[in-house]
Parts: sequence; C-alpha cells; structure tokens
Amino acid sequence: MPPDIRRVTCGDIEVCLGLTGTGPPLLFLGGTGWDLRAGPTPLDSILTRTFTVALFDQRGQGRTTKPSGPYSMKAYAQDALAVADHLGWAAPAIVGYSFGGMVAQEYAIRFPTRLGKLVLAATTAGGAGGSSYPLETLLPLDPMERARRSLQVSDRRFARLEEQEPTQAAQKVQKRMTAQTRFSHETHAQRGLKAQLAARAEHDCYDRLARIGVPTLVLIGEDDMQAPVDAQNRIASQIPDATKQVVRGAHNFLFEGNKGYQAIADFLQ
Repeated sequence: MPPDIRRVTCGDIEVCLGLTGTGPPLLFLGGTGWDLRAGPTPLDSILTRTFTVALFDQRGQGRTTKPSGPYSMKAYAQDALAVADHLGWAAPAIVGYSFGGMVAQEYAIRFPTRLGKLVLAATTAGGAGGSSYPLETLLPLDPMERARRSLQVSDRRFARLEEQEPTQAAQKVQKRMTAQTRFSHETHAQRGLKAQLAARAEHDCYDRLARIGVPTLVLIGEDDMQAPVDAQNRIASQIPDATKQVVRGAHNFLFEGNKGYQAIADFLQ
C-alpha cells in the first residue's frame, strides 16, 4: 500500500508528511537532506508491518517550507512535536537517524512525556560527547568530489573499495552525486540545506542526555566514520536506560538490507 503523502501546517511551516503501516505509532526523523521523493525510505521498510510509520521532510528539506535561516535544533524538535500533535500521537516511539538522531535527542530532552521508546541511530551528541563529521565543509567542492568525499567519510570500507574495485567505487560515487544533486535546482533548496547544516554544526546535547528517561537503543554501524563509533558509545553511557547494538555496515547501514530496521523493530516491540 503506497504511503499517504500530505501537506500540513505545523507551526510556522508547511510540512510534507508521509504516513503508512498498521500498528503502534512510530515517528521517524530522517537524516541530512532526506526527501520523501528519494526512496527507499522507512515508509518502504519492514517497520510498516508492525507500526504506523510517519516520516516527514524536515525544515529546509524536500517539499517542506524552506524559510530563511537561521534554523535551530530547538526549532527542529518543535517541528517534530507539531507533527505528532497533528497526528494525535501522545507518546509515539521516536526513531532518529543521523541528523534526525540529533533532533530526537533534543525532542526527548525538551518533551519527556511526549514519547515512548527512543532509537538513536548513526548519530552523535556533540560537545564533549563528540560530533559528527562537519558536512558543511564539503558543500564548496565540485559535485563529483563532494560525493566521493562523503562516501569516504561515511564508510570506512570505501577506501579499500577504491583500491581493489575502482570501477565499482566510481559507480557508487556517480550514484551518490546523482542523489545529492537531484533536487538541488529547486527554489531555496541550497538555502535550506545550508541552514540545516548550520543548525547541525551547533548541536550539543551531551551534558543534557541524562535527562532522557525512556528506554533508548543506540544503534551503531561498525564501519561508520561520519558518526564516530566512540561518540556513539558515549551517548549510550550518558542515558540512564540505554542499550547499544552494533550492526554490520557503515553510516548508511539502513540501506544495506533489513538488519538495521529489524534491530529497531525488535527493540520497540
């Protein structure tokens, strides 16, 4: 069944929201530059077999409003709460992946009664806990070089692939470049991306993580370099009721099969 895609007003922006599946509510917060039009997404995943999954283009992304900056992590968390309010979800499970994991931390700290279990995947807390790679430094690069560098940053295995299978590595770079530039011509797309990355660069929840009082899974790709494994381990050590799980794969392990989604489903169930 295809997802229900709708445009809804949430606070000061209009959000493009997708909804599908059957079961308890699960609000999924996606990564930098995520766009509902660029599948596969969690709306196409095995999560929809046991949960009603909501995913939306965040502020500055996709078909959601791209206001002039600056953006803040507080604003992103408030956007997520506004989506939950629109859906009538009092305390959904929250899954935050990469940038979405940063938003999820802010959400859980600011709105402690408005979520059930929490999953933080491929993300960091910032500050003394360690930060993710500064993706904003890649924006000035030539599109092909930006794609190549983003693969090197996100996957420890990519350098070996370039050495041993250069043709396959080049194909991956081309695919990444196509994905990164697919909607870049749209009005205010670059403004939204830059504002999002600026908010990401300011993210720092580490000293407040102990306020998160819900059961939390920290889900780590063993070859992730964009969100360093040590920094993800620090998140798990700071949240009182946290467990961690390491899965095979790099930063994009969700797109390397069902292992990541299955770990999420098992924890939430």
